[in-house]
Amino acid sequence: MTETSKKKLGIVSMTALVVGAIVGSGIFSLPQNMSEVAGPGPIIIAWIITFMGMLTLTRIFQWLAINRPDIDDGAYGYARAGFGDYLGFNAAWGYWISVWVGNVGYLVLLFSALGSFSTLDFFGEGNTAAALVSGLVVLWTFHCFVLKGVRSAAFLNVVVTFAKMVPICLFILCVALAFRLETFQVDFWGGNALGSLTEQVKNTMLYTVWVFLGVECAGVYASRAKNMQVVSQATMLGFFITIALLVCVSVLSLGVVPQEELSAMRNPSMAAVMKRAVGSWGEILINTGLIISVGGALLAWIMISAEMLYLAARGAKNTAPTVFGQLNAHGAPANAMWLTNALISLFLIVNHFNGTGYNILIQLASSMALIPYLLCAAFGLKLALKAEARCRTLILITSLGTAYGFWLIYAGGMSFLLLSMILYMLGIPFYLTARYERGERLFVSFEHVVVITCVVLLGMTALYTLFSGRFVI
Repeated sequence: MTETSKKKLGIVSMTALVVGAIVGSGIFSLPQNMSEVAGPGPIIIAWIITFMGMLTLTRIFQWLAINRPDIDDGAYGYARAGFGDYLGFNAAWGYWISVWVGNVGYLVLLFSALGSFSTLDFFGEGNTAAALVSGLVVLWTFHCFVLKGVRSAAFLNVVVTFAKMVPICLFILCVALAFRLETFQVDFWGGNALGSLTEQVKNTMLYTVWVFLGVECAGVYASRAKNMQVVSQATMLGFFITIALLVCVSVLSLGVVPQEELSAMRNPSMAAVMKRAVGSWGEILINTGLIISVGGALLAWIMISAEMLYLAARGAKNTAPTVFGQLNAHGAPANAMWLTNALISLFLIVNHFNGTGYNILIQLASSMALIPYLLCAAFGLKLALKAEARCRTLILITSLGTAYGFWLIYAGGMSFLLLSMILYMLGIPFYLTARYERGERLFVSFEHVVVITCVVLLGMTALYTLFSGRFVI
């Protein structure tokens, strides 16, 4: 698709993009991820908080799509319009890093699922040499496919999204039939080892953010949609479809396998739960579904990650270097994709030699998305308070969304916040290069200098604690 093409993405393609982005690897590991840090009771409370918080964020994205149609570049555009170039750039930068680090996690889990088959056990848990080489082949194959055009990739994403719904829905049905209340009630509020109720709920937050990354991606592709109404509808449809799937998978699993046992299962834990419910064929089905699901989600996120860097770099008011704001003949952001997938490749290699776990990768990816989410919610609140005809409901929704953004940062913990500052610090040269290209002063004001200095100091503090061995995750 070229920029001048009249062919735009409709409600089915846009909704599939949202659902396809959210329902990736996270849902297949969710039972173990949440059981590792909380009991059934705290998990239910965590989902109630997540539902309310993510619903407010989704409503904010929906409202912004309709009421600010002039902003067609998603979280980046909202943060920039509300808080200036540098924080706008950081929204794009943080979201971009969040996505491609998450893609590393996708590839690790993909080959972990393949390694569960006896004939493919040489893939191990996704961190063997065979998994590394195969992961790089898959990544660059998708890279070449997306370079052929966003619209063709979006069509394939629709097909894959519908295909992966089948094993997930079958899992929910089978686990619901195998559900036992007495199993679900075992250590309902979690043991002493898991901490207090508040700690258990808080510790689930990065996982719930991870599985919901993508709820705003319709806004990222707003410039390629038929109209902003399509963006709005796709955002809400995608949210309600995925919240139903996620809650059913994580909660019903606890009625088949007790929390303590579930927390020790190998990921993808959905496969182990399905095996317990119906036998070995269930494990094979879920692992096959995961392979399809992760493949589709990886395709969607490769598209989205490159698109976010492209949005920040395009146009006369770019905040990222212009080289990343160029499209190829097929309308794909080629240069942004080359950098993105090169970094994914580098992280795959580092993960192979360093042994970084899947859970650490997704927690880091989630932490990088927290600031962009907070900035978008705060922009919605800012507009609601400035509106001539103030709407109490809108002010309440945007206030709750902003409060939820702060809660997520608190729940994520200081360790991951500091770690994210290293990555935000690395973005400063990109931002200053863009200002130089535009012929503008590198630093706009004293406040601008203060903010950048704070990011550098926090980033350097994180580096010092990391290399001194004092950094605890």
